[in-house]
Order: sequence, then C-alpha cells, then structure tokens
Amino acid sequence: MCTTCGCGEDAEVTILKPHVNTDKPVIVSTDHHHHHSEGHHHHDEKVLHVEQDILQQNNLLAERNRGYFEAKNILAINLVSSPGSGKTSLLEATLKRKNKEFTFYVIEGDQQTMNDADRIDATGVPVVQINTGHGCHLDSNMINKAVKELNPEENAVLFIENVGNLVCPAMFDLGETLRVVVISVTEGDDKPIKYPDMFHSAQYCIINKTDLLPYVDFDVDKAKEYALKVNHHLQFIELSAKTDEGMDKWFALLESVKKG
Repeated sequence: MCTTCGCGEDAEVTILKPHVNTDKPVIVSTDHHHHHSEGHHHHDEKVLHVEQDILQQNNLLAERNRGYFEAKNILAINLVSSPGSGKTSLLEATLKRKNKEFTFYVIEGDQQTMNDADRIDATGVPVVQINTGHGCHLDSNMINKAVKELNPEENAVLFIENVGNLVCPAMFDLGETLRVVVISVTEGDDKPIKYPDMFHSAQYCIINKTDLLPYVDFDVDKAKEYALKVNHHLQFIELSAKTDEGMDKWFALLESVKKG
C-alpha cells in the first residue's frame, strides 16, 4: 500500500506531451499529493490516519473527475495490469481499428520514459505521458491535471493506461467509468487470488495473448474460476491484440458501454 511502500517519498510526477519539444518536454506538473510525516512511524494508529487522509483526498478529487466525465459524456477506462501484459499493444490495436467510430484520447502512466506515449502518438491519437518517478500508481490528482492538458471533446473515449502494478493502483479511484484488468497467458493463472484487490475492483478482465496458449502452462478456466471467487460479477474477454483474435468482443463492449 502507498502509505508503507514509500512511493510518495521523493516522488516526482511529470506530465509530458510528446513531440511538443523533444529536447525540452513540457512539464505540466512536478508535485505529488501524498503527505508523509517526517521520519518513519511504525505505530498502527499513525499509519492508519495517514492512509485514510491520502485516500480521502484522492476520492474527493476522483468524484470531481467523474462528474466532469459524466457532464461531457466521456467514457473513461482505467486499464490496469502487471508489467508486460500487453496494455499498450491492446490500445494500439484498438485505436487503429476504431478511430473512425470513436474520438479517442489517452493518458499513459509509467515511472519513466516517453516510450508508450510515443507509440500512441504514432497512431495520431492525442496523448499525454505521466511519469511518476518513484510512484507506483496514478491518482486522481494526476488524472485531473492530465485531462486539463488533453481537453477532450464531448462524447469521447479516454483510455488511462495505469502504471504496471497489481497492488497500489487497486486502491486509487481515478473517477473512471470502467476499470479493466488485463492479464496475459504468460503470467500465472493464479494471479487473481494472489492479487485479489485488483480483480475485486474491476468490472472486466481481459485475458490477453491467447495466441500463446499452445506454448505456455496457463489454464484459462482456472484463471476465471479464481477471479470469480474474488469477484463474482467480473466479466471476461479472451483475445490476442497481436493476431486480432477475440478483438471484436472487446470492440463490442466499447460500443455497448458507450451507447448505454
């Protein structure tokens, strides 16, 4: 959890816009909203108070973000997963295939680099990169600042690719419409019970890289069974962002939620 992992200590949050000036990127924000006491406290009561303070502040701003999205009829999707699940590849395939049907915007979250933002920028979709420094997740304050930079149109779809981490991002409401957790078949099928908070907080689970199933020891049915023990409302989509297999089910979900 953020109050004990130290992600707020010496964290530098930088929001960058690709290709504005590659030598001197535009730094929109370099603050982090976590508040840590001087020194380290090991008393449970003090840790609890800090945690409640952080989450309360985050949730208040998340509600403001949510109100903004609802007022402009923006579908905001928080994509969460462990590193390497294929979130960016899924985004690239989605943006390229559906850019004539939807108006897309993307917020990329990573500790460092512009790599993912550059990949999204190559599709022609407006994108900002949030570099969290030592931070292990995005929060509602970062999203609020990034959205102001993007200034999305009404009726748009906003993808938020969170920092690759199955722990801390589960704690932080960003004001999103949907939370979609992505798991790849190259990971263990027991991920849902090892990291239950993330799967409990999501509405949909994408099982990605299904083209690799013949080559890995991953039981799709077992992964679903574990996930449903954590969250019996969770819905699943099996796909391969690389081969396009199953992508139509993902697109159908986007269309259904956007219309609904």
